[in-house]
Amino acid sequence: MGQGLRATFAFARPLDNALAAATLSAAQLALFQRLRRAEQLHSLAVLRAISAQTATVPSDLAVAALLHDVGKVCYPVTVVQKTFAVLLRTLAPARYLQLSKGDPKSPLARPFVVYERHAAWGAELAQAAGVSTTSEWLIAHHQEVANRWQGHPAHALLVRLQAADDTN
Repeated sequence: MGQGLRATFAFARPLDNALAAATLSAAQLALFQRLRRAEQLHSLAVLRAISAQTATVPSDLAVAALLHDVGKVCYPVTVVQKTFAVLLRTLAPARYLQLSKGDPKSPLARPFVVYERHAAWGAELAQAAGVSTTSEWLIAHHQEVANRWQGHPAHALLVRLQAADDTN
């Protein structure tokens, strides 16, 4: 609910482009700027939350924080659509799963497909913008259960990214 309200009133909140510009390359910044304002604000909040966890933020993690949702630019969804997808995922998981396998061009299926596939799409876009393999991996897996990747060299970074994403 909080994320929906923040998205609704994103127009009234300042956008810290300097933080994004200091973290991303020119190509990555151009990709970040394709996100909707609410998504840019969310990504900046994720980066700030990670920064608050510890004094040192690896650049791979900072880049992933800013670009983790960039796959959403492929098929934008409204706040209402996003909210409906989150609710259906909780209340009717079988129906949600069925819709998430649909065509993202379909207005009915789009929010569910985007919710499920944006991480993979984002990893592809980020890779094309020149992110490191670690940042790409973090973007691709940011919605998966972190314990599945225990033992992976970037597991600890994934846990940090998810914690910050979940609270913002």
